[in-house]
Amino acid sequence: MTLEFCSFSSGSNGNCYLIKSETTAILVDAGISTKRIVSGLSSTNTSSGQLAALLLTHEHSDHVKSLSVLMRKFGDVLAYANEKTWAAINQSIDRSRMKNFTTGTSFEIGDIGVNTFQVCHDAADPVGYSFFKAGKQISILTDTGCIEEGMLDEIREADLLVLEANHDVDMLKIGRYPWFLKKRILGDKGHLSNESAAKMLVRLLSEKDKKRRILLAHLSRENNFPEMAYQTVKNILEEENYYIGKHVELDTIIRDEMSILYQV
Repeated sequence: MTLEFCSFSSGSNGNCYLIKSETTAILVDAGISTKRIVSGLSSTNTSSGQLAALLLTHEHSDHVKSLSVLMRKFGDVLAYANEKTWAAINQSIDRSRMKNFTTGTSFEIGDIGVNTFQVCHDAADPVGYSFFKAGKQISILTDTGCIEEGMLDEIREADLLVLEANHDVDMLKIGRYPWFLKKRILGDKGHLSNESAAKMLVRLLSEKDKKRRILLAHLSRENNFPEMAYQTVKNILEEENYYIGKHVELDTIIRDEMSILYQV
């Protein structure tokens, strides 16, 4: 086994992902209850001894809701974030277990390498992560309103990419959200639409011929649904002669459900 990935939850109600090797487990975000996280660890046969770290993407509540409780529950776990994110989090945490990194730097947790990279979101200093072991890569790119060159450079070699497909633009525009919220979501520091995610994948596939799996993530409850996200991406890929099963594998992460355990 090299690397495994599981989504415990993905969406505006709460986010938490698991990355693990045979010896090391890492959580990305803690935006769901500690009870659900503990259940997810149990379901993936992840022992408390394996769990080494919690990595935070940014300070919004759907990503840090259970941070302090989780840290008390697992007394040996270290929590990683950049300085601006820590400054924006108002929770009581043992400072000796708070680890700082500078966005754009790399480090190791157990036998897993970690790269950090900047994303475009209305938070203090939001980041995405890539994880490496034995030549394999898993990247997480969510909570971003645009795709910049640095992000593409980071995810180009990913064997498994967790990619935001938050909303359908037409559903959002005619939906019940107030205009200021629609404007925020549609902006460069908001969230990627299904179409934007698909166009980015077209570019990725055109630049790098590589076997990879894409997991569409962080779907909106109000302005999207799994079948629409999947079909929109599939249609745009096929318009450019890229086909599911031949050029890429495509799945959709269900918002409040635990995913299967993916291996790369």
